[in-house]
Amino acid sequence: MSRQRNLPEIDPAEILADIKTWAAIESPSKDGVAVNRVVDVAETAMTGLGMQIQRRPGRDGFGDCVVARSPWGGDGPGVLIMAHLDTVHPHGTLQGKLKLEERDGYLYGPGVYDMKGGACLGLAALRHLVRAGRETPLPVTYLFTPDEEVGSPTSRDLIESLGLANKYVLVLEPGRDGNKVVTARKGCARYVVRAHGRPSHAGMRHQDGVSAVLEAARQIARIEALTDYATGVTANVGLWSGGSGANVRPAFSEFEVDVRLPDDASAEAACAMLDGLTPVDPEVRLEIEGGINRPPYPKTAAIAALLAHAQGLAAEQDMPLEDVATGGFSDGNFTAALGIPTLDGLGVDGDGAHTEDERLLLASIKPRTQLLIRLLETLR
Repeated sequence: MSRQRNLPEIDPAEILADIKTWAAIESPSKDGVAVNRVVDVAETAMTGLGMQIQRRPGRDGFGDCVVARSPWGGDGPGVLIMAHLDTVHPHGTLQGKLKLEERDGYLYGPGVYDMKGGACLGLAALRHLVRAGRETPLPVTYLFTPDEEVGSPTSRDLIESLGLANKYVLVLEPGRDGNKVVTARKGCARYVVRAHGRPSHAGMRHQDGVSAVLEAARQIARIEALTDYATGVTANVGLWSGGSGANVRPAFSEFEVDVRLPDDASAEAACAMLDGLTPVDPEVRLEIEGGINRPPYPKTAAIAALLAHAQGLAAEQDMPLEDVATGGFSDGNFTAALGIPTLDGLGVDGDGAHTEDERLLLASIKPRTQLLIRLLETLR
């Protein structure tokens, strides 16, 4: 590969314009029509670079997936880039508290950090290579997905099949805390637990009722006790409902559980406990639904080697690069769990993901794009 890799020059203003265009299209996960408006833009951009396009129609109300393959490199294993185009923000966010605007060295807006900013870095890296007339040593596949923020229910199979067909995976989720990338993520188990009791009048026939709410409270205490900060396991019951009136013994209660798990052993133990819940009150019937949503993403020796390679490339531009493990999950969990070397958090730096203060650091656009270009140029 030529060492004159900065010709043509990377233009942060051009990349910023892309990010603003993509972020100006609101794309909440469960509105497939809205997400597809961004998918259309991504597909058009990839087509313009001469990429070979496969668009898979969405289902269950979710948007489409786009697979864009480089015309070079053949059909062998290569580099898979991944980005999702859905956001957690509802329609109207752009007109509300999170307007798309530059301020104090940041671009604010829904999805600019998580993760349309990163998605546009991937576009910029490939555009740079095409303009320079340069082919990478390995073929490149760029996957855009529509449903990551809600667990990737319609795209997981495609993520895993493409992961298995490639040597490396680069995930353009946001960077962390200033020049950090992600090399490990916790797994996640999600459960819904329903308790079925028996109603009665709370004043006249209290003794005849069986409280589903009381049973749920007892089970919640059991589940929350899974939390162990020393091991990294955390359990959270974030939603709870039940009952029909203050004067009625509640016949039904339901709650939702999120458990974050650092490794396979903790995942197996937590799921065994949740799957095996039994009623404290034998007159209550429990209904348990759920399981592992994202497998743990451990830092393996292969991932450590990929990080070291990236750190050497970052040093070329005097860019310190550290790694971090995080409790949040991404589509990288799926590929890392399959044993494919996966480097995550390669997107823009910034802060405020999933909040009304979401923002990307403008100064991160160029160096992060340059790092991605160099990874594509050097991975073999």
